Amino acid sequence: MIAINKTLISEDLLDKKFVCDLNACKGACCVAGDSGAPLEKEELQILESILDKVKPYMVKKGIKAIEKFGAYVIDGDGDYTTTLVSPGAECAFVFFDDNKIAKCSIEQAYYDGKITWKKPISCHLYPVRITKHKEYDAVNYDKWDICKPACECGAKLDVPVYKFLKEPLIRKYGKDWFKQLEISAKLFLKK
Repeated sequence: MIAINKTLISEDLLDKKFVCDLNACKGACCVAGDSGAPLEKEELQILESILDKVKPYMVKKGIKAIEKFGAYVIDGDGDYTTTLVSPGAECAFVFFDDNKIAKCSIEQAYYDGKITWKKPISCHLYPVRITKHKEYDAVNYDKWDICKPACECGAKLDVPVYKFLKEPLIRKYGKDWFKQLEISAKLFLKK
């Protein structure tokens, strides 16, 4: 583990390789799983405030789920998550493009300049998952079978997880934190 400020970072972020390959996985991380994307408390109000601008990008069953359950729910672990279309189904904010790749309505609204919030940080950071503890955040790589194509693509391109996730890691922890992570990576890789 690497300690930077109030974070403990798994060395997997430095030596595991990862680059999303949406043509291979079809955005399965937005579809698979037993709950929606984890949300931070600060994101709940943001999600509520952008709903009207995001709805035009959503599919009917996603809108129906939001109207019935709200933009977020509390999952079985007591955590806030995005709403699913139905149990075990895709996130309510998912739409599918012409190639049947799952895309995010929130992110599309962001790219189209309708909103200024890109998407939940947990989505932006995936395959990194953050566990908040009283004194620190544990920053870990989450290995999931559906991301095998991303691991293969990352290995082929020789891109470690932390480099692939530079933008969201900076969004979460700042530029100085990321610079420290880069220094730690260089020292780690020299071993």
